[in-house]
Amino acid sequence: MVRLGRRQQPFVQRQSNQSNIRRLIAPSKRSFRLILICLAFVAFFPPIFFHFRLRRFHQMQLKKCGWLDGSPLVCAHGGDSTNEFPNSMAAYRSALRSQVDCVEIDVSRSLDGVLLALHDRDLQRISGNITSKVGHLSMKEFAQKSHDQVITTIEDALTLVSNSVRKVILDAKVGPPSYEKGLAKDILSVIERTKCYNCLVWAKSDNLVRDIMRLSSNVSAGYIIMVDRSTGFRTNLLRIRKAGVVGVYHPLIDEKLVRTFHGRNKRVFAWTVDDEDSMRKMLHERVDAVVTSNPILFQRVMQDIRTQCLEEGFSLIR
Repeated sequence: MVRLGRRQQPFVQRQSNQSNIRRLIAPSKRSFRLILICLAFVAFFPPIFFHFRLRRFHQMQLKKCGWLDGSPLVCAHGGDSTNEFPNSMAAYRSALRSQVDCVEIDVSRSLDGVLLALHDRDLQRISGNITSKVGHLSMKEFAQKSHDQVITTIEDALTLVSNSVRKVILDAKVGPPSYEKGLAKDILSVIERTKCYNCLVWAKSDNLVRDIMRLSSNVSAGYIIMVDRSTGFRTNLLRIRKAGVVGVYHPLIDEKLVRTFHGRNKRVFAWTVDDEDSMRKMLHERVDAVVTSNPILFQRVMQDIRTQCLEEGFSLIR
């Protein structure tokens, strides 16, 4: 038994030595694995990080510059009214000199049935009477009340502008005493006389829009999206299925709204966009036209962004 014990001592010692070696090797293996992980991280993280940064840059650049592949129409609201009276021949001529793509003309009907390029608020400025309505006055009374301001007829306005722009928007105003009665027919009649083949009629009155569409398949029609004053909510988006254009009050416009309308083959025209920040936003949202009382400012904003985008390497689709 004593001899047996003596023989076991070297074996026990060898086991102890092996355990010590394993303890020494184990941390070395862990350290090696840790080093490999660190090297892999150093090797792969920068390219991945750069990829996502580059992707984010391209997304932001596309948001800023994507409209360059299909610039929106610059549409002068009542002509260029920065220095001229809205809806005057002088305002229309000023807009045409700026080479706008589009002119929006307000359409109201006088008491004796003449279609005028005039808004109630502009009549109130002329007359000094905040209750004045275009439909309450005859042409004779307009001559007496307008003083030095010449009131333009729709026929004269269309004769001047329709052949010089890509699109003419007739913003039909429904008011007393006749309201919608016969108004669609009167508007279509003047469009036919002036051969305004690029005319688009829209109105806040859906009944009038439907009348236009019912009476003529050749004239484009659109409806208006705005905040309903009686409810405080946005009006229904897709309420006139066959209308090809929607005029949207610009604070309501976002990417989802534009995508919804484009998905239904409807073009989005933003109104009335007069400040630079809103103009930039409309470009980012990729609307199809911007109605503005200051077309020169909008053209300058577009040119500034176009220059920046091209300097940053944005490529236009050919």
